Amino acid sequence: MLNRIPLPVAVLVVLTLLVLRSADSAAERFSFIRDAEIENTIRVYSAPLFRAAGLEPSAVRIFLVQDRRLNAFVAGGQKLFLNTGLLIQSDHAGQVIGVIAHETGHIAGGHLARRHDAIKNSSAQSILGLVLGGAAVVAGRPDVGAAVLAGSQSASLRTFLQYNRTQESAADGAAMNLLEATGQSARGMLEFMEKLADQELLSVGRQDPYLRTHPLSRERIDTLREFVSRSEYSDVPVSPEFALRHRRMRAKLIAFIENPSFTLRQYRSDDTSLEARYARAIAYYRKPDLDEALPRIDALIAERPNDPYFHELKGQMLFENGRIQEALGAYEKAVQLLPDSSVIRTDLARVQLATEDPTLNELAILNLRAALRLERTRAFAWRQLAIAHGRAGHEGESALALAEEAVLQGKKRDARFHAGKAEKLLPKGSKGWLHARDILAQAEGEDDKR
Repeated sequence: MLNRIPLPVAVLVVLTLLVLRSADSAAERFSFIRDAEIENTIRVYSAPLFRAAGLEPSAVRIFLVQDRRLNAFVAGGQKLFLNTGLLIQSDHAGQVIGVIAHETGHIAGGHLARRHDAIKNSSAQSILGLVLGGAAVVAGRPDVGAAVLAGSQSASLRTFLQYNRTQESAADGAAMNLLEATGQSARGMLEFMEKLADQELLSVGRQDPYLRTHPLSRERIDTLREFVSRSEYSDVPVSPEFALRHRRMRAKLIAFIENPSFTLRQYRSDDTSLEARYARAIAYYRKPDLDEALPRIDALIAERPNDPYFHELKGQMLFENGRIQEALGAYEKAVQLLPDSSVIRTDLARVQLATEDPTLNELAILNLRAALRLERTRAFAWRQLAIAHGRAGHEGESALALAEEAVLQGKKRDARFHAGKAEKLLPKGSKGWLHARDILAQAEGEDDKR
Protein backbone atom coordinates (compact mmCIF):
# COMPACT_ATOMS: atom_id res chain seq x y z
CA MET A 1 0.00 0.00 0.00
CA LEU A 2 1.42 3.36 -1.01
CA ASN A 3 0.50 6.59 0.73
CA ARG A 4 1.13 10.21 -0.08
CA ILE A 5 3.03 11.61 2.89
CA PRO A 6 2.69 15.37 3.61
CA LEU A 7 6.02 17.16 3.81
CA PRO A 8 6.47 17.85 7.54
CA VAL A 9 9.16 20.48 6.91
CA ALA A 10 9.14 22.05 3.46
CA VAL A 11 12.77 22.88 3.97
CA LEU A 12 16.29 21.58 4.24
CA VAL A 13 16.11 21.35 0.46
CA VAL A 14 15.25 17.65 0.15
CA LEU A 15 13.66 15.07 2.44
CA THR A 16 12.99 11.35 2.05
CA LEU A 17 10.39 9.84 4.36
CA LEU A 18 10.04 6.24 5.41
CA VAL A 19 6.90 5.55 7.44
CA LEU A 20 6.52 2.42 9.51
CA ARG A 21 2.93 1.92 10.64
CA SER A 22 1.69 -0.62 13.13
CA ALA A 23 -1.65 -2.36 12.79
CA ASP A 24 -3.32 0.06 15.21
CA SER A 25 -2.21 3.04 13.06
CA ALA A 26 0.34 4.31 15.60
CA ALA A 27 3.12 5.51 13.32
CA GLU A 28 6.84 5.44 13.93
CA ARG A 29 8.55 7.69 11.42
CA PHE A 30 12.04 7.63 10.03
CA SER A 31 12.52 10.91 8.17
CA PHE A 32 15.78 11.39 6.32
CA ILE A 33 16.84 15.01 5.86
CA ARG A 34 19.16 16.13 3.07
CA ASP A 35 21.07 19.31 3.79
CA ALA A 36 24.45 20.13 2.25
CA GLU A 37 25.69 22.26 5.15
CA ILE A 38 24.82 19.83 7.94
CA GLU A 39 26.09 16.82 6.01
CA ASN A 40 29.38 18.61 5.34
CA THR A 41 29.66 19.59 9.01
CA ILE A 42 29.34 15.94 10.04
CA ARG A 43 31.90 15.00 7.38
CA VAL A 44 34.38 17.58 8.67
CA TYR A 45 33.93 16.19 12.19
CA SER A 46 34.17 12.55 11.15
CA ALA A 47 36.87 12.48 8.44
CA PRO A 48 39.88 12.52 10.84
CA LEU A 49 38.28 9.74 12.89
CA PHE A 50 37.51 7.64 9.82
CA ARG A 51 41.07 8.00 8.54
CA ALA A 52 42.52 7.11 11.96
CA ALA A 53 40.33 3.98 11.91
CA GLY A 54 41.67 2.98 8.49
CA LEU A 55 38.41 3.86 6.73
CA GLU A 56 38.09 5.87 3.52
CA PRO A 57 35.95 8.90 4.56
CA SER A 58 34.18 9.12 1.20
CA ALA A 59 33.09 5.46 1.51
CA VAL A 60 31.09 6.11 4.70
CA ARG A 61 27.60 7.38 3.91
CA ILE A 62 25.99 9.78 6.36
CA PHE A 63 22.24 9.93 6.99
CA LEU A 64 20.44 12.62 9.00
CA VAL A 65 17.30 11.26 10.68
CA GLN A 66 14.63 13.81 11.58
CA ASP A 67 13.74 12.62 15.05
CA ARG A 68 13.69 14.60 18.31
CA ARG A 69 15.10 11.73 20.35
CA LEU A 70 18.77 11.11 21.09
CA ASN A 71 20.04 8.38 18.81
CA ALA A 72 22.85 7.39 16.48
CA PHE A 73 23.79 4.06 14.95
CA VAL A 74 25.65 2.39 12.12
CA ALA A 75 24.06 -0.26 9.92
CA GLY A 76 24.28 -1.90 6.53
CA GLY A 77 28.05 -1.62 6.31
CA GLN A 78 29.66 1.82 6.35
CA LYS A 79 26.52 3.88 6.95
CA LEU A 80 26.26 6.32 9.84
CA PHE A 81 22.86 7.54 11.06
CA LEU A 82 22.48 10.58 13.36
CA ASN A 83 19.19 11.86 14.79
CA THR A 84 18.54 15.59 14.60
CA GLY A 85 17.53 15.33 18.28
CA LEU A 86 21.06 14.29 19.15
CA LEU A 87 22.55 17.17 17.17
CA ILE A 88 20.19 19.75 18.68
CA GLN A 89 20.53 18.51 22.26
CA SER A 90 24.33 18.32 22.11
CA ASP A 91 25.95 21.18 24.02
CA HIS A 92 29.00 21.49 21.80
CA ALA A 93 30.81 19.87 18.89
CA GLY A 94 32.93 17.67 21.18
CA GLN A 95 29.86 15.70 22.22
CA VAL A 96 28.87 15.02 18.62
CA ILE A 97 32.45 14.06 17.76
CA GLY A 98 32.49 11.66 20.72
CA VAL A 99 29.36 9.93 19.44
CA ILE A 100 30.83 9.67 15.94
CA ALA A 101 34.04 8.22 17.39
CA HIS A 102 32.02 5.56 19.22
CA GLU A 103 29.99 4.63 16.14
CA THR A 104 33.22 4.52 14.10
CA GLY A 105 34.44 2.01 16.66
CA HIS A 106 31.49 -0.22 15.77
CA ILE A 107 32.37 -0.05 12.07
CA ALA A 108 36.10 -0.63 12.59
CA GLY A 109 35.38 -3.45 15.05
CA GLY A 110 33.38 -5.41 12.51
CA HIS A 111 30.36 -5.53 14.80
CA LEU A 112 28.00 -5.23 11.86
CA ALA A 113 29.62 -8.10 9.99
CA ARG A 114 29.10 -10.36 12.99
CA ARG A 115 25.37 -9.65 12.79
CA HIS A 116 25.14 -10.45 9.08
CA ASP A 117 23.15 -13.62 9.72
CA ALA A 118 20.72 -11.65 11.84
CA ILE A 119 20.05 -9.38 8.88
CA LYS A 120 19.51 -12.29 6.53
CA ASN A 121 17.01 -13.94 8.85
CA SER A 122 15.31 -10.80 10.10
CA SER A 123 11.88 -9.67 8.99
CA ALA A 124 13.43 -6.18 8.97
CA GLN A 125 15.38 -7.00 5.82
CA SER A 126 12.90 -5.16 3.62
CA ILE A 127 13.13 -2.10 5.88
CA LEU A 128 16.90 -2.10 5.70
CA GLY A 129 16.75 -2.46 1.93
CA LEU A 130 14.71 0.72 1.73
CA VAL A 131 16.50 2.72 4.40
CA LEU A 132 20.07 1.72 3.65
CA GLY A 133 19.77 1.45 -0.11
CA GLY A 134 18.30 4.93 -0.40
CA ALA A 135 15.17 3.68 -2.17
CA ALA A 136 12.05 5.79 -2.09
CA VAL A 137 8.66 5.82 -3.76
CA VAL A 138 7.98 9.14 -5.45
CA ALA A 139 4.90 10.71 -3.92
CA GLY A 140 4.47 13.82 -6.00
CA ARG A 141 7.17 15.94 -4.35
CA PRO A 142 10.94 15.98 -4.99
CA ASP A 143 12.62 13.11 -3.16
CA VAL A 144 9.63 12.43 -0.91
CA GLY A 145 8.97 8.73 -0.60
CA ALA A 146 6.85 6.47 1.52
CA ALA A 147 6.51 2.77 2.14
CA VAL A 148 4.10 1.18 4.58
CA LEU A 149 5.41 -1.87 6.38
CA ALA A 150 4.15 -4.09 9.18
CA GLY A 151 4.61 -3.01 12.78
CA SER A 152 6.32 -6.30 13.54
CA GLN A 153 9.06 -5.27 11.09
CA SER A 154 9.59 -2.06 13.03
CA ALA A 155 10.11 -4.10 16.19
CA SER A 156 12.55 -6.37 14.35
CA LEU A 157 14.55 -3.36 13.19
CA ARG A 158 14.86 -2.08 16.75
CA THR A 159 16.00 -5.51 17.90
CA PHE A 160 18.54 -5.72 15.09
CA LEU A 161 20.05 -2.35 15.98
CA GLN A 162 20.78 -3.36 19.55
CA TYR A 163 24.42 -3.82 20.48
CA ASN A 164 25.56 -6.06 23.32
CA ARG A 165 27.61 -4.77 26.22
CA THR A 166 30.81 -6.38 24.98
CA GLN A 167 30.52 -4.57 21.65
CA GLU A 168 29.73 -1.32 23.44
CA SER A 169 32.85 -1.55 25.59
CA ALA A 170 34.94 -2.42 22.52
CA ALA A 171 33.52 0.58 20.62
CA ASP A 172 34.29 2.81 23.60
CA GLY A 173 37.89 1.60 23.61
CA ALA A 174 38.22 2.20 19.89
CA ALA A 175 36.68 5.68 20.26
CA MET A 176 39.15 6.65 22.97
CA ASN A 177 42.05 5.49 20.80
CA LEU A 178 40.69 7.37 17.78
CA LEU A 179 40.24 10.59 19.74
CA GLU A 180 43.74 10.22 21.16
CA ALA A 181 45.20 9.53 17.71
CA THR A 182 43.58 12.69 16.33
CA GLY A 183 44.58 14.85 19.31
CA GLN A 184 40.99 15.45 20.44
CA SER A 185 39.46 15.44 23.90
CA ALA A 186 37.23 12.57 25.02
CA ARG A 187 35.52 14.86 27.53
CA GLY A 188 32.59 15.42 25.16
CA MET A 189 32.08 11.67 24.84
CA LEU A 190 32.02 11.38 28.64
CA GLU A 191 29.53 14.24 28.92
CA PHE A 192 27.26 12.52 26.41
CA MET A 193 27.35 9.26 28.38
CA GLU A 194 26.60 11.11 31.60
CA LYS A 195 23.65 12.74 29.85
CA LEU A 196 22.37 9.25 28.98
CA ALA A 197 23.02 7.94 32.49
CA ASP A 198 20.47 10.45 33.80
CA GLN A 199 17.81 8.58 31.81
CA GLU A 200 18.46 5.15 33.28
CA LEU A 201 15.84 5.62 36.01
CA LEU A 202 13.17 6.50 33.43
CA SER A 203 10.73 3.88 32.18
CA VAL A 204 11.83 2.17 28.97
CA GLY A 205 9.16 3.95 26.96
CA ARG A 206 10.47 7.36 28.04
CA GLN A 207 14.15 6.62 27.43
CA ASP A 208 15.88 7.86 24.30
CA PRO A 209 16.49 5.04 21.79
CA TYR A 210 20.26 5.47 22.02
CA LEU A 211 20.16 4.14 25.58
CA ARG A 212 17.94 1.21 24.56
CA THR A 213 20.09 0.17 21.60
CA HIS A 214 23.46 0.98 23.20
CA PRO A 215 23.29 -0.56 26.70
CA LEU A 216 25.05 1.65 29.23
CA SER A 217 26.88 0.44 32.33
CA ARG A 218 28.58 2.16 35.24
CA GLU A 219 31.81 0.39 34.24
CA ARG A 220 31.76 2.07 30.84
CA ILE A 221 31.39 5.53 32.35
CA ASP A 222 34.06 4.84 34.97
CA THR A 223 36.49 3.61 32.30
CA LEU A 224 35.93 6.69 30.20
CA ARG A 225 36.20 9.01 33.21
CA GLU A 226 39.53 7.42 34.13
CA PHE A 227 40.75 7.83 30.54
CA VAL A 228 39.80 11.52 30.54
CA SER A 229 41.66 12.02 33.83
CA ARG A 230 44.97 10.88 32.30
CA SER A 231 44.77 11.83 28.60
CA GLU A 232 47.02 14.72 27.59
CA TYR A 233 44.30 15.96 25.23
CA SER A 234 41.41 16.11 27.72
CA ASP A 235 41.64 19.88 28.12
CA VAL A 236 42.17 20.61 24.43
CA PRO A 237 39.22 22.81 23.39
CA VAL A 238 37.18 22.24 20.28
CA SER A 239 38.56 24.32 17.40
CA PRO A 240 36.78 27.65 16.74
CA GLU A 241 35.78 26.36 13.28
CA PHE A 242 34.17 23.23 14.74
CA ALA A 243 32.45 25.30 17.44
CA LEU A 244 30.92 27.71 14.91
CA ARG A 245 29.83 24.85 12.66
CA HIS A 246 28.03 23.28 15.62
CA ARG A 247 26.23 26.50 16.55
CA ARG A 248 25.15 27.04 12.95
CA MET A 249 23.98 23.44 12.63
CA ARG A 250 21.85 23.66 15.78
CA ALA A 251 20.39 27.02 14.77
CA LYS A 252 19.52 25.77 11.29
CA LEU A 253 17.90 22.58 12.55
CA ILE A 254 15.87 24.40 15.18
CA ALA A 255 14.76 27.07 12.69
CA PHE A 256 13.67 24.55 10.09
CA ILE A 257 12.09 21.98 12.39
CA GLU A 258 10.46 24.06 15.11
CA ASN A 259 7.64 26.57 14.78
CA PRO A 260 8.96 30.00 13.67
CA SER A 261 7.61 31.63 16.85
CA PHE A 262 9.63 29.17 18.95
CA THR A 263 12.76 29.96 16.94
CA LEU A 264 12.28 33.70 17.37
CA ARG A 265 11.93 33.23 21.14
CA GLN A 266 15.01 31.01 21.21
CA TYR A 267 17.09 33.43 19.12
CA ARG A 268 15.90 36.84 20.31
CA SER A 269 16.45 40.02 18.34
CA ASP A 270 19.10 41.27 20.78
CA ASP A 271 21.28 38.23 20.01
CA THR A 272 23.61 39.46 17.26
CA SER A 273 25.60 36.23 16.85
CA LEU A 274 25.85 34.85 13.34
CA GLU A 275 23.90 31.72 14.20
CA ALA A 276 21.06 33.74 15.77
CA ARG A 277 20.74 35.95 12.70
CA TYR A 278 20.82 32.81 10.53
CA ALA A 279 18.02 31.23 12.57
CA ARG A 280 15.88 34.39 12.41
CA ALA A 281 16.28 34.62 8.62
CA ILE A 282 15.02 31.04 8.31
CA ALA A 283 12.20 31.61 10.79
CA TYR A 284 10.84 34.61 8.85
CA TYR A 285 11.13 32.68 5.58
CA ARG A 286 9.05 29.89 7.11
CA LYS A 287 6.39 32.21 8.55
CA PRO A 288 6.28 33.02 5.58
CA ASP A 289 7.45 36.64 5.52
CA LEU A 290 9.84 37.11 2.62
CA ASP A 291 9.99 40.87 3.15
CA GLU A 292 11.64 40.19 6.53
CA ALA A 293 13.61 37.10 5.48
CA LEU A 294 15.40 38.39 2.37
CA PRO A 295 17.05 41.46 3.95
CA ARG A 296 18.34 39.21 6.74
CA ILE A 297 19.92 36.65 4.43
CA ASP A 298 21.26 39.48 2.23
CA ALA A 299 22.95 40.95 5.32
CA LEU A 300 24.59 37.61 6.06
CA ILE A 301 25.75 37.34 2.44
CA ALA A 302 27.21 40.86 2.60
CA GLU A 303 29.13 39.84 5.71
CA ARG A 304 30.25 36.47 4.30
CA PRO A 305 30.03 36.68 0.50
CA ASN A 306 31.89 33.38 0.01
CA ASP A 307 29.58 31.29 2.18
CA PRO A 308 27.80 28.91 -0.22
CA TYR A 309 25.06 27.99 2.26
CA PHE A 310 23.79 31.55 2.59
CA HIS A 311 23.47 31.80 -1.21
CA GLU A 312 21.78 28.38 -1.26
CA LEU A 313 19.25 29.49 1.35
CA LYS A 314 18.50 32.67 -0.56
CA GLY A 315 17.94 30.60 -3.70
CA GLN A 316 15.56 28.33 -1.80
CA MET A 317 13.63 31.28 -0.41
CA LEU A 318 13.19 32.80 -3.86
CA PHE A 319 12.46 29.55 -5.70
CA GLU A 320 9.77 28.43 -3.26
CA ASN A 321 8.12 31.84 -3.61
CA GLY A 322 7.97 31.65 -7.41
CA ARG A 323 10.85 34.06 -8.10
CA ILE A 324 12.67 31.59 -10.31
CA GLN A 325 14.95 33.91 -12.26
CA GLU A 326 16.25 35.51 -9.06
CA ALA A 327 16.71 32.06 -7.48
CA LEU A 328 18.83 31.02 -10.46
CA GLY A 329 21.58 33.52 -9.70
CA ALA A 330 21.70 32.56 -6.03
CA TYR A 331 22.05 28.85 -6.80
CA GLU A 332 24.64 29.52 -9.49
CA LYS A 333 26.73 31.40 -6.93
CA ALA A 334 26.32 28.58 -4.38
CA VAL A 335 27.55 25.99 -6.92
CA GLN A 336 30.45 28.24 -7.92
CA LEU A 337 31.51 28.34 -4.26
CA LEU A 338 30.83 24.65 -3.53
CA PRO A 339 31.04 22.71 -6.82
CA ASP A 340 31.29 19.29 -5.15
CA SER A 341 27.86 19.37 -3.50
CA SER A 342 25.48 16.97 -5.21
CA VAL A 343 22.55 18.46 -3.27
CA ILE A 344 23.15 22.05 -4.41
CA ARG A 345 23.99 21.07 -8.00
CA THR A 346 20.75 19.10 -8.25
CA ASP A 347 18.78 22.05 -6.93
CA LEU A 348 20.45 24.40 -9.42
CA ALA A 349 19.47 22.03 -12.23
CA ARG A 350 15.89 21.93 -10.91
CA VAL A 351 15.73 25.73 -11.04
CA GLN A 352 17.27 25.79 -14.53
CA LEU A 353 14.56 23.39 -15.72
CA ALA A 354 11.86 25.38 -13.95
CA THR A 355 12.73 28.48 -16.01
CA GLU A 356 11.63 26.52 -19.11
CA ASP A 357 14.40 28.33 -20.96
CA PRO A 358 15.69 25.87 -23.61
CA THR A 359 19.12 27.53 -23.56
CA LEU A 360 19.57 26.32 -19.96
CA ASN A 361 18.64 22.71 -20.67
CA GLU A 362 22.16 21.53 -21.53
CA LEU A 363 23.52 23.27 -18.44
CA ALA A 364 20.94 21.42 -16.34
CA ILE A 365 22.12 18.13 -17.87
CA LEU A 366 25.74 18.97 -17.06
CA ASN A 367 24.86 19.83 -13.46
CA LEU A 368 22.82 16.68 -12.99
CA ARG A 369 25.56 14.50 -14.43
CA ALA A 370 28.05 16.14 -12.08
CA ALA A 371 25.69 15.59 -9.13
CA LEU A 372 25.21 11.93 -10.02
CA ARG A 373 28.93 11.36 -10.33
CA LEU A 374 29.11 12.46 -6.71
CA GLU A 375 26.04 10.51 -5.58
CA ARG A 376 24.46 7.93 -7.88
CA THR A 377 21.78 6.85 -5.41
CA ARG A 378 19.68 10.02 -5.64
CA ALA A 379 16.39 9.04 -7.32
CA PHE A 380 15.22 12.65 -7.67
CA ALA A 381 18.37 13.60 -9.61
CA TRP A 382 17.75 10.76 -12.08
CA ARG A 383 14.14 11.95 -12.56
CA GLN A 384 15.36 15.50 -13.26
CA LEU A 385 17.94 14.16 -15.71
CA ALA A 386 15.19 12.22 -17.49
CA ILE A 387 13.17 15.44 -17.82
CA ALA A 388 16.17 17.37 -19.13
CA HIS A 389 17.05 14.72 -21.71
CA GLY A 390 13.42 14.47 -22.74
CA ARG A 391 13.23 18.22 -23.40
CA ALA A 392 16.43 18.00 -25.43
CA GLY A 393 14.97 15.21 -27.56
CA HIS A 394 17.34 12.57 -26.16
CA GLU A 395 14.71 9.87 -25.78
CA GLY A 396 17.15 7.03 -25.20
CA GLU A 397 19.06 8.86 -22.45
CA SER A 398 15.76 9.92 -20.88
CA ALA A 399 14.55 6.32 -20.78
CA LEU A 400 17.84 5.18 -19.26
CA ALA A 401 17.61 7.82 -16.51
CA LEU A 402 14.05 6.68 -15.73
CA ALA A 403 15.32 3.10 -15.52
CA GLU A 404 17.98 4.21 -13.01
CA GLU A 405 15.32 5.97 -10.94
CA ALA A 406 13.11 2.87 -10.99
CA VAL A 407 15.96 0.63 -9.82
CA LEU A 408 16.58 2.91 -6.82
CA GLN A 409 12.88 2.86 -5.98
CA GLY A 410 12.72 -0.92 -6.19
CA LYS A 411 10.30 -0.75 -9.14
CA LYS A 412 11.74 -3.65 -11.13
CA ARG A 413 8.87 -3.76 -13.59
CA ASP A 414 9.32 -0.08 -14.47
CA ALA A 415 13.09 -0.56 -14.61
CA ARG A 416 12.66 -3.35 -17.17
CA PHE A 417 10.28 -1.23 -19.25
CA HIS A 418 12.47 1.89 -19.38
CA ALA A 419 15.72 -0.07 -19.82
CA GLY A 420 14.14 -2.01 -22.68
CA LYS A 421 13.12 1.26 -24.33
CA ALA A 422 16.62 2.68 -23.83
CA GLU A 423 18.18 -0.44 -25.34
CA LYS A 424 16.11 0.04 -28.50
CA LEU A 425 16.80 3.77 -28.81
CA LEU A 426 20.50 4.04 -27.90
CA PRO A 427 23.27 3.16 -30.39
CA LYS A 428 24.15 -0.52 -30.16
CA GLY A 429 27.41 -1.03 -28.29
CA SER A 430 27.40 2.46 -26.72
CA LYS A 431 28.03 2.91 -23.00
CA GLY A 432 24.36 3.74 -22.39
CA TRP A 433 23.18 0.73 -24.42
CA LEU A 434 25.42 -1.59 -22.43
CA HIS A 435 24.18 -0.12 -19.17
CA ALA A 436 20.56 -0.55 -20.25
CA ARG A 437 21.28 -4.23 -20.86
CA ASP A 438 22.88 -4.49 -17.41
CA ILE A 439 19.72 -3.06 -15.82
CA LEU A 440 17.58 -5.50 -17.81
CA ALA A 441 19.68 -8.42 -16.63
CA GLN A 442 19.59 -7.21 -13.05
CA ALA A 443 15.83 -6.67 -13.04
CA GLU A 444 14.92 -9.81 -14.99
CA GLY A 445 12.35 -11.88 -13.15
CA GLU A 446 12.37 -9.72 -10.01
CA ASP A 447 9.15 -8.36 -8.54
CA ASP A 448 8.63 -4.80 -7.42
CA LYS A 449 9.32 -3.99 -3.78
CA ARG A 450 6.17 -3.27 -1.86
